[in-house]
Amino acid sequence: MGRDRFKEEEEFDDLTSVNSQQRINEVKQAIKRLINKDTKIIAKNESQKKLIQSIKQNEITVCAGPAGTGKTFVALALALSLLRKESNRYKTIYLVKSVTTLKGEEVGYIKGDLMDKIEPAMWSFFINIEKMILKSTLNSLMAQDIIVPVPLAYIKGASLDDCIIIADEMQNVSLDNSRILLTRIGSNCKLIVLGDINQIDLRNKKDSSLEVLLSLFDGVSDIGVVEMSKEDTNVRNPLINVIEDKYDEYFKQNKPKRNVNNKKQVLND
Repeated sequence: MGRDRFKEEEEFDDLTSVNSQQRINEVKQAIKRLINKDTKIIAKNESQKKLIQSIKQNEITVCAGPAGTGKTFVALALALSLLRKESNRYKTIYLVKSVTTLKGEEVGYIKGDLMDKIEPAMWSFFINIEKMILKSTLNSLMAQDIIVPVPLAYIKGASLDDCIIIADEMQNVSLDNSRILLTRIGSNCKLIVLGDINQIDLRNKKDSSLEVLLSLFDGVSDIGVVEMSKEDTNVRNPLINVIEDKYDEYFKQNKPKRNVNNKKQVLND
């Protein structure tokens, strides 16, 4: 007679659990060697304070805010801090981003392997991390698959456990693709979704998922929603607020006008 199926499943679960715990121990030891002291996170305004609280208290956090609010830096700093603590089971930070380029700034074919191709899109993650740790430390963490950059296009089908996922530039992700991302969370997983509704690079801005996510999950248990404003942009540089105001003013005054006569002409034809 064959072995009891449930016994085999139990043995497999035990083996998986042991292997997972071994990997977690290895990661915690590597982090302690590479990062001597914990990353100190000091909120510079109420919005950053809310973001920190939401990430700590919820499995998923959706945060939208203008450029210069420090949302990406805060998320990365907190992720590194959590990864270093031995009181949890986090063993990987996944950096997720769509490879959507700026409107009119397509870069064409990029030579090299997958990392060479996605590195330009992940650059904003890297420069923020390098404000906290040395570039050589970041390279070592990536070489050990402790920090893993992942293009959104490759995440379908994955089940991500014992990890922190930071997905940036979510204003350039469609609603269907955001659904795929949000359903990748597995056991003991935190997902932090970030974006700026003023910087949508999709051809059709209505395809952006960010505003929908803010309203869809507001008030849902274990999901935090944080909205930052222009008043919070003095974190990076106070001039950003002035720049944003000038662009808003320009676009309000120069909205494209519909040509009613041309529309009538087409209908008559």
